[in-house]
Amino acid sequence: MPVYDRSAPDAPRVTEFDGGIEWFAHPTETGRRASHLFTGSHGCWLFDPLDIPDLDDHIAAAGGLAGIAVLSNYHARDADAIAARHDVAVAVPPWLDRAADHLTAPLERSTTLGDSGFQFTRYNPVPGYEEAIAYRDSDQTLYVPDALGTAPFYTVADERLACYGLLRVRPPRALFEPFAPDRILVGHGTGVFTNATAALRDALDGARRRLPTAIRRHGLTQLRGVVSALW
Repeated sequence: MPVYDRSAPDAPRVTEFDGGIEWFAHPTETGRRASHLFTGSHGCWLFDPLDIPDLDDHIAAAGGLAGIAVLSNYHARDADAIAARHDVAVAVPPWLDRAADHLTAPLERSTTLGDSGFQFTRYNPVPGYEEAIAYRDSDQTLYVPDALGTAPFYTVADERLACYGLLRVRPPRALFEPFAPDRILVGHGTGVFTNATAALRDALDGARRRLPTAIRRHGLTQLRGVVSALW
């Protein structure tokens, strides 16, 4: 089975949470790509979305689409098609040039997301790896596209959240130190909605110690995931 299923979704899984929706276009794929809708005062915002058959119904129920954010260089996904249907721009932080090059929709290059309340922070641990961490203080929501995840090929032992691959060597403690989230949404895997700050601290504090286990269990799958994301 490929890490990422590129076929048309026929059995997506959609879950509501307070203030939004999380969905998996292909719930059984190894990569567990998650997409998110966040409600706002003037419509909703989509983060790193994959298209699904009833997405427009969810958008309408949330008051229409205010905009879309692509927050990883490798998460252009279906942002173009959705933006064209709804005549909206795609927000791409200024440092995500690869993502911008893969989009044809009108772009907004900013470190904030309209009136959503989300602020973007750059994460660039190694050359060629760029993403944007999104945080909204009003409801203490943290979104992490790639650096942290809950998909099975991220976690080991009793981890509820984990650093990706070799990021465990130097876990980004300073990056996440300002945040005390009530919930954490990720680009790969289901969100963390209980004791989120504790899960975040455990992911960072135990990252290096659990690295040998993570490499042994998930090293090959994670390498396949990196290669698949490039195409």
